[in-house]
Amino acid sequence: MKKLTPNYDDGMWKGAPESSFLKAKLLRSTETVAEKVLWEKLRNKQLRGFKFRRQHPISLYIADFYCHKLKLIVEIDGGYHYEKEQIPKDEERTKILEFNDVKVIRFSNEEILSDIKKVIEKLETYLPQP
Repeated sequence: MKKLTPNYDDGMWKGAPESSFLKAKLLRSTETVAEKVLWEKLRNKQLRGFKFRRQHPISLYIADFYCHKLKLIVEIDGGYHYEKEQIPKDEERTKILEFNDVKVIRFSNEEILSDIKKVIEKLETYLPQP
């Protein structure tokens, strides 16, 4: 069987299982409207030259967007992320990811769809000053 895990810079995946790479590929093909909107602003190094990846496997999870150079994960939260059962799961996920030396920031679908400019401005606060 062909190995799905890329063979370079394994630190980018923090030990993600091979099954995560197939799931990430599926998620890229079924992105939400909010993910499409944000990806149009992050793709091709548009955010001050930083490369972001979408649906990036890292540890036990798949990050919506990830910049390895910044060690920054950007998560987009739909409605279910605000349900009582999901909140502690997201908190645990964030703790595990931060333990892996990455920063996690979250935006709601509504934030992205209603004011993408403000979202980008907030993202820029996580970038090194030029």
